[in-house]
Amino acid sequence: MARKKTKPLRNPFVYEGYEGPSYFCDRTEETEKVISHLQNGRNLTLVSPRKVGKTGLIKHVFQRLKQENENNVCIYVDIFHTQNQYELVQTLGRAIVEEQLFSTRSSMEKVLSFFSMWRPTVSPDPITGMPTVSVSIERTQTEHTLKSIFDYLEKSEKEVYVAIDEFQTITDYPEKGTEALLRSYIQFIHHVHFIYAGSRQHLMYEMFGSSKRPFYQSTAMLTLQPLHEEIYYDFAARFFKARNGDFSADVFQRLYKQFNGYTWYMQSVLNRLYEHERRVTDYQQVNEAILSILADKSSQYETLMMFLTDNQKSLLKAVALENKVAQPQSLSFAKKHELPSASSIKKALEVLKEKDIIYQTPEGYIVYDRFLDLWLKRTFM
Repeated sequence: MARKKTKPLRNPFVYEGYEGPSYFCDRTEETEKVISHLQNGRNLTLVSPRKVGKTGLIKHVFQRLKQENENNVCIYVDIFHTQNQYELVQTLGRAIVEEQLFSTRSSMEKVLSFFSMWRPTVSPDPITGMPTVSVSIERTQTEHTLKSIFDYLEKSEKEVYVAIDEFQTITDYPEKGTEALLRSYIQFIHHVHFIYAGSRQHLMYEMFGSSKRPFYQSTAMLTLQPLHEEIYYDFAARFFKARNGDFSADVFQRLYKQFNGYTWYMQSVLNRLYEHERRVTDYQQVNEAILSILADKSSQYETLMMFLTDNQKSLLKAVALENKVAQPQSLSFAKKHELPSASSIKKALEVLKEKDIIYQTPEGYIVYDRFLDLWLKRTFM
């Protein structure tokens, strides 16, 4: 949730986390739609590519729900880095304990006592010093503990809203029955409302749209699109004008087009521009901001390339140079970029897709990280 602030942010262009409605652009229609689904008993599947803004939307919705009723319980959990059911239960359990500890007036001792079977401990974050929670769950009791989590949520006398981000991750777990197990618990609990968010669109659509899957047609579906260009421009220009500055509409249009309106990349560049510029009237100013970002990320990208095979690196460079590739295994594409056989390209492509380095859009394959795409172009053109 948004933290309480005593003064405005120094830089209003937030690209990590959520800092409240003043720094959140639009999504008015989507916010109302999500809240309506949840409050009328419909769980929701929220789908979008990464970096478009689904996590920000979820936290904005939660802020609204808490504003409407301070007794509403809102739990956000990102399971992207979990690898099995045990880690899922740990992550979900920790999120519930943290919400109870830091969002209620109950004493810490009372809350810790209630969740004693998870052996929760509170310790300061090594960097921020803020209290963080860890839970210790017996691996042999994973399924039992998962059931106890949903039993606890069911017995709550409050309206509970749970968002599970990167939900498609459960399809990679070694325990193949995870979907069915979760569905068996979730379908029988009341007053608990779920948002299943995911970035791998084909997997999410299959999980909730295939009659062979446990979650088939169990939710409403919302596919998140990039922010509308004109609305986004008004939002950005307002902050520059507030300090007697200016932001050219033509420059913003080029920036929006370059990153297809993807929020995280736009916010990253706008953050740098706001830091150094009062008036943005020339696209060269944008280019300098992007170069500054690429310089900061250069070591990260160089390390990434070190861990790729030669075939994977060659394919990644070729996709970046082409911008978008509809048929990466075609003879013409392979010949143009001196790539190996179609079978080798296929194998490399599967690995790059699995690592979220290359992403498949309806029009073709692209480099997922748009800053990496630019770095590759600058490095290998």
